[in-house]
Amino acid sequence: MDILVLIMKIDVFTLFPEMFAGPLSNSILMRAQRKGVVEIRLHNFRGFAKDRHHTVDDSPYGGGSGMVLKPEPIFEAVEYLKSREGDFPLIYLSAKGKLLNQTILKEWSNLPQIAFLCGRYEGVDQRVVDDLVDEEISIGDFVLSGGEPAAIVAIDALVRLLPDALGDCESLKEESFNQNLLEYPHYTKPRKFRDMEVPEVLISGNHKEIQKFREEKSYEITLKNRPDLLNKGV
Repeated sequence: MDILVLIMKIDVFTLFPEMFAGPLSNSILMRAQRKGVVEIRLHNFRGFAKDRHHTVDDSPYGGGSGMVLKPEPIFEAVEYLKSREGDFPLIYLSAKGKLLNQTILKEWSNLPQIAFLCGRYEGVDQRVVDDLVDEEISIGDFVLSGGEPAAIVAIDALVRLLPDALGDCESLKEESFNQNLLEYPHYTKPRKFRDMEVPEVLISGNHKEIQKFREEKSYEITLKNRPDLLNKGV
């Protein structure tokens, strides 16, 4: 009996597809694509602009500094792909969006297809957000020059949750943000380095004490760096 292998499709609408070359051709993202876990496709919506100069931005109505991405090329690009493949959620990466977290990523990992829209300049025409976008997502409380770096972050975090993307799936269970705790510290050889030694419990062979040590350290690190996680679900 043949086993049906489901490949997740990730589409990115961007004016700068070349920004993705390095991240997508290295490490986990490269291996996941080669293994057939995910298919990542880049779409330059400048190619959908109708005028001779392929204009994608214009000055904002009402005045103000900067330029705004026009709605026509983005609508044309997204609708073209949907006409060929059916519907899929479109995520607009924006400083105004809801903060990305592990819960959202886990929900996305169950989808057969998802697309990201990378803004530029002062952002996109609001009609794109109102009519095309399913979620507006931010990766942090800061402003980037465009959505491309945010898309790379989101894709990396998403792909590692897909089945068979990682060599050791068990490592996902112990990573930060699982069970509302940050990950405990890790040590490797040499046992002593510049007068700094590996905690004795980790070389004791006592797995119960090792587990207790790691749980305590996870709590300490979370309390220090992200106390908000201890009182809310992630």
